Amino acid sequence: MPERIDNISNRPKRSGDGLSAILHRLGLRAEIFLHAELCGTWAMDTSGHRKVPFHLVEQGAAWLHTAGPDSPRRLGAGDFVVFPHDAAHCLASGPEAPAPEVINRLPEERTGRLTSLLCGFFEFRNRHAWPLLDSLPEVIVLDLREGGRHRATFPLVQMMSAEIESDQPGRAAALNQLAYLLFIDILRTRIEAGTSTGLLAAMADRQVGHALNLIHEDFRRDWSVAELARAVGTSRSVLAERFADRVGKPPMRYLAEWRMQEAAEMLRATDASVAAVAASVGYGSEMSFRKAFRKITGWTPGKVRRGDRERVSRAAGTSAPPGSAG
Repeated sequence: MPERIDNISNRPKRSGDGLSAILHRLGLRAEIFLHAELCGTWAMDTSGHRKVPFHLVEQGAAWLHTAGPDSPRRLGAGDFVVFPHDAAHCLASGPEAPAPEVINRLPEERTGRLTSLLCGFFEFRNRHAWPLLDSLPEVIVLDLREGGRHRATFPLVQMMSAEIESDQPGRAAALNQLAYLLFIDILRTRIEAGTSTGLLAAMADRQVGHALNLIHEDFRRDWSVAELARAVGTSRSVLAERFADRVGKPPMRYLAEWRMQEAAEMLRATDASVAAVAASVGYGSEMSFRKAFRKITGWTPGKVRRGDRERVSRAAGTSAPPGSAG
């Protein structure tokens, strides 16, 4: 019997919180593109990098240009805007569409209205983030001003700004942790406002959210839809319909994909055998695991392991160690 891997990813145990289980897997990091005081005519475009751009107007005002019907939109001090799907946009000094030659060039003017901006990106290493991003609209604007609806988020942004300006050890790690908290806060505002869709809406649904929690916390178990339905207090047909409607896929497909994401993380993070990884995600047969893994991910276990190590080795400037057979 293959040895099972426990605590491989230091995952949260029995939290009863499906969102935390996904957030734990994000692999989120933050990158600051610009933190500056601008005068005169200027424009900033951070779209098209396959990341999640964000902007904070710390002081003054800016105009947000997008392809939406409410463009341009004036942003004031304390407005925070994020683009979960990397939508095309431009932040500018005026309501007129900016000339291409001024975009992403710091203006030479030192007079006129002053605007202080913090611009950056959220980046996610793990595919677990994608359904969360799909649950969010093209553009989110939060009012972080004192007395505003989302003012509780402002201290996080202030701390990010302070870290950027500091020269303290651990600055990059601190920024990533603050970005992680900021992203959680953005998701919470969507749930609390009742405007979430997709996976976020599913987590807010009492029965579907409970089923997601059970899958996340006990994904090794050979669940059936009927067992999940009994555990959450509804019928098999009702859960199957509600789950597919809220999550976008049937419960057993979601369970299989979650298992494979857990398995991929184990393959990247450890030297455990494929048989041990298979047992750790609920498969009694290594062969059945390999077939399921390739069907769902499009990769063999060996390719996932080798690919990650080759990437790390290239980043370190060393040759990749030999990988195991796929």
